[in-house]
Amino acid sequence: MASISSHRPLSFEVAGEPLVIKGFPTTRWRVVDLAPGEAGPWTLELQLYMTERAAYRFNLTSRSPRLFIRAGEAGATPRPDAITASQEVAAGWLDGEHRVLEVNMPLAIQAWLEAYLALHGEAPDEGRKKKRRGAGRARELES
Repeated sequence: MASISSHRPLSFEVAGEPLVIKGFPTTRWRVVDLAPGEAGPWTLELQLYMTERAAYRFNLTSRSPRLFIRAGEAGATPRPDAITASQEVAAGWLDGEHRVLEVNMPLAIQAWLEAYLALHGEAPDEGRKKKRRGAGRARELES
């Protein structure tokens, strides 16, 4: 069976667009020119983890698969320092009050992610686990 690398460098640029919301000036930041390789002003390593396989599948089957970039604290100038294909990881970053930028996942990365999932299998279903007989029930007391 062929080996598939679990990490890929991605380069990109972060662009700011001035915006006024309810009379207050702000900047909307976005990721532009995302591409595999190390050619852009910012380069981050996209690392895939076995524990995130279900999140990767969820992302790939969405209408528009995305990559998520942690870019420093909310309200500050973006300083990208991590990238993921997992919405769960990105949600954790947001909970930690980090800025998270989203960008469409390039087709080459989608294909690589599909190959990774094909090689390592889908994540096991985290649904209900079968309990042993009688578990969770009040036991009858013997008289």
